[in-house]
Amino acid sequence: MSLDHGTLDEHQGLRERKKVATRRAIRMHALELFAAKGYSKVTVEDIAEAADVSPRTFFNYFPSKEAVIFGTEPETIESLRRQLVGAPASLDPLQALRDVLSKRVSSMAEEVGQLGCAPAEIMGLLKEAAVDPAFRAARAAEMALMERALAEALAERLGTDLRRDPYPVLVASCAASAIRVASFYWANLGGKVPVEGLVASAFQAISEGLPEKCELREIATEFSGKGESTK
Repeated sequence: MSLDHGTLDEHQGLRERKKVATRRAIRMHALELFAAKGYSKVTVEDIAEAADVSPRTFFNYFPSKEAVIFGTEPETIESLRRQLVGAPASLDPLQALRDVLSKRVSSMAEEVGQLGCAPAEIMGLLKEAAVDPAFRAARAAEMALMERALAEALAERLGTDLRRDPYPVLVASCAASAIRVASFYWANLGGKVPVEGLVASAFQAISEGLPEKCELREIATEFSGKGESTK
């Protein structure tokens, strides 16, 4: 028996929705377990059991428990590297990083929205999980991996060598810091400020030499005055 196109589309749509729901469940249960038990004490098997999936299914979605939270799967890093190398030549290194990483942060913000929790709640769980030194070490390692990939892509873009030129590493580190700050304030402000705007403001502050009076501080101050906490 053959299925018509309408039925096929319906089945494909249902399958995709199930995939999204499963990925969301794995990520949320992992975060809750990390916050409750401690990152180092949680195994892939624990996460799979909480999400009501098999460990094999877990690995169909994530290569490791680190990837569940930090989202630095090898293919993601390679995709960012390709985007940065292929960014328009008219953009300077910081502008190219801003454009590429802004898209990445927007995608991550969308994923947070799919978890069904307020960004501030997610931030709270992350803070609880960060009590475990192993969590902080894993986060630092994943960030270092990302920064290294960005620096290598910049070096390729600039036709230079990281072994003798520190500039790509410096710019990549500044860009990573801008993303961390923008993401933190986006979550702490309840997601009420578009994350793309915070990213743009953070990069602008860096490009202007980090002036004391900058748009990023104005945004935070404005929303703090409306009852949003930045602590």
